[in-house]
Amino acid sequence: MQKRRLGKDGPEVSALGLGCMGMSHGYGPPKDKQEMISLLRSAVERGVTLFDTAEAYGPYSNEELVGEALAPFKGRVVIATKFGFKFGPNGQQMGLDSRPEHIQEVAESSLRRLRVDSLDLFYQHRVDPDVPIEDVAGAVKDLIQAGKVRCFGLSEAGVRTIRRAHAVQPVTALQNEYSLWWRRPEEEVLPALEELGIGFVPFSPLGKGFLTGKIDENTTFDSSDFRNIVPRFTPEARKANQVLVDLLRQLAERKKATPARIALAWLLAQKPWIVPIPGTTKLERLEENMGAADVELTPDDLREIESAASRITVQGERYPERLERMTGR
Repeated sequence: MQKRRLGKDGPEVSALGLGCMGMSHGYGPPKDKQEMISLLRSAVERGVTLFDTAEAYGPYSNEELVGEALAPFKGRVVIATKFGFKFGPNGQQMGLDSRPEHIQEVAESSLRRLRVDSLDLFYQHRVDPDVPIEDVAGAVKDLIQAGKVRCFGLSEAGVRTIRRAHAVQPVTALQNEYSLWWRRPEEEVLPALEELGIGFVPFSPLGKGFLTGKIDENTTFDSSDFRNIVPRFTPEARKANQVLVDLLRQLAERKKATPARIALAWLLAQKPWIVPIPGTTKLERLEENMGAADVELTPDDLREIESAASRITVQGERYPERLERMTGR
């Protein structure tokens, strides 16, 4: 697996990481724990060194899973986790909380669940409008100075917030959604990251599974699957958006690849400091995704994709309005 550096001064990681959320949360019932431990360890064996989790995934159970699975590889992998939500006694999400004292509490709990001495990358999961970002960055800076956190990250933050945070504690990485069907980061975020020397970790690089070509308007999801409430995943939107998958499929046939590999290769070709984190719960999909690092898209290929994609209008919002309001702050 090729390596890339996260940010100017961040860790060197595999060109593709592994998003772990779906193993415990978001895409139907939690998967079998032993199977997921086996999958995570298989990923390490195949050269993956960046793993993404969060206290919110479960909540808590995903961190515990990742901690147990990766304990034998201490020092060989980079584990990213996140703070910024508060939870009730039954695990229900109760809004945002990035108060410095809460960040400290989450860090201690995440250290324990992940079975590590220091958190490699600690993201603010969503910007909290009630807490100045300078206070958030300062709290993480204190944790870094105490040796409990190595690197500071932001997730779904806007450019103004990124700059303000970076002035207090250098931001190593930003994690936002980015793929061929969500390209808004190109407008302001990517130029700012390049200027500041911050790495970019796109989540949902395969459009929550849609860009793999395995989903159409007739696909049904488990009742607990997050995609049931996503406007972009209504049957009508899925039918309209198939044209984007068709574009990937055509190029994949020429390249003897798959639509997923082309979608990920396209992301890798955008900037050398981009590290996508496709998620999966299946070994064959892990291997398919990792193969994207070996797909070479020529300048002509990239121009062809750009030309064709520019004529496609993706149907449906990427989040329900309530969740979209929590992004880009």
